[in-house]
Amino acid sequence: MPIPIVNSIASWFLKKRIHQIELFLKYPIEVQEELLKNLLLKAKNTKLGKQYDFDSIKTYETFIERVPVTSYEDNESQYQRARKGEANIFWPSNIKWFAKSSGTTNSKSKFLPVSNESLEDCHYAASKDLLCLYLNNNPNSQLFLGKSLRLGGSKELYMKNGTFFGDLSAILIDNMPFWAEFSSTPSSEVSLMSDWETKIQAIVNETIKENVTSLAGVPSWMLVLLNNVIENTGKENLFELWPNLEVYFHGGVNFDPYVDQYKKILPKEDFRYYEIYNASEGFFAIQDRNNSNELLLMLDYGIFYEFIPMDTYGSENETVIPLSQVEMNKNYAIVITTNAGLWRYKIGDTVRFTSINPYRLKITGRTKHFINVFGEELIIENAEKALKNVARITKAEIVDYTVAPIFMKDREKGSHEWIIEFKKPPGDFNQFASLLDSHLQQVNSDYEAKRFNDTTLNFPTIHRGRRNLFHDWLKQNNKLGGQHKVPRLSNSREYIEELIKLNN
Repeated sequence: MPIPIVNSIASWFLKKRIHQIELFLKYPIEVQEELLKNLLLKAKNTKLGKQYDFDSIKTYETFIERVPVTSYEDNESQYQRARKGEANIFWPSNIKWFAKSSGTTNSKSKFLPVSNESLEDCHYAASKDLLCLYLNNNPNSQLFLGKSLRLGGSKELYMKNGTFFGDLSAILIDNMPFWAEFSSTPSSEVSLMSDWETKIQAIVNETIKENVTSLAGVPSWMLVLLNNVIENTGKENLFELWPNLEVYFHGGVNFDPYVDQYKKILPKEDFRYYEIYNASEGFFAIQDRNNSNELLLMLDYGIFYEFIPMDTYGSENETVIPLSQVEMNKNYAIVITTNAGLWRYKIGDTVRFTSINPYRLKITGRTKHFINVFGEELIIENAEKALKNVARITKAEIVDYTVAPIFMKDREKGSHEWIIEFKKPPGDFNQFASLLDSHLQQVNSDYEAKRFNDTTLNFPTIHRGRRNLFHDWLKQNNKLGGQHKVPRLSNSREYIEELIKLNN
């Protein structure tokens, strides 16, 4: 298809969709209320719908009185029955896809339902919206002159009892519409390869021949791939190979620890970075402006949102509120009801709203990925902000890290224990450790209070991870590539003990 025609089609779709986005920007609460009514109406004759009498639920107040907030473990038996072919349990349309996710909170595999509606009206709609918003902000873009280098999961799809399971990215690639396949590299065959290390080389071999104009994938794994591209081609930076490369669409992990390394291999001031927020459970938010660090919550993808203030999370006083009641600069856990049959489901992520007109947010971490053993309430956002600042000061480059508590013993005070793997270590490691501690105190007043005069917390212990430590740990746990993430913060010592042993 000639490029002018492609651009014309994109422009037509852009104008149509921007109008729809403006509608939910103007009437966010009304759009969400109508969406909830439609979900209840659609699912009223399911087994779950009859159990809670969805047909008689006419208000949000009745909805929250009748339908409980749940976790994966609460619903696991339902999902397992659906995987065995039982229909109409929690969603009326036939569900044949299940996204397998180990999650980042435990090693147990989760199998999350992916309906046709969630594929089309959520995941694929979001992919188109991402392009629409980007093109709306960058009308001179030449995105369609080339291809998008996508980096998805490393798992093939498997069939059992007539249903399929695998990484969400594998499901998306397998069902990908022709327009997306036409504009993407590498091929689906290579994208779905299961062996990560073989796959990396295959991607390099395919993509270096293409005119790549955009990148899409998780920052940690994309960096591994791009460094391999540079090493294989002998180029100084990626623009020598792909001169028309203009944007990187990223998500999955915080980008801050990696931004300086990306700027080294993508040394152009006007190169764009666009963040997305998606998961196996759905696609939630998109960066809608150039050079922004906020994400626009997308309100018409078949997902109804609720939030739990983190200062009540898991307590007897836990409260759940709708979107209309959120406040800026408070930390919330997300609860979703979706067109894949997830009902008031805790996804395990935490966010903070930076704007409520429109609703924009930042991802702050995971409900189980924080350290609060000593009342310090250290979250991923704090850790990564401090690490980014200290790395810049010391000119260090960080590959990966994890943190755990050192518990109090006898009369000994507690502390935090870090393992950090460096691509480029700091010149003075003691200075790095001291700066990290002080910057953590600057970004977290609770941590500062516990560290004051070593009242509760001693100075942190920081280990230098050997080269490829985290790669080897992920490989050992069969978690190489794609969507898998290193657990950053934990209240237990499970991960760090394994890493210390492997490091030695």
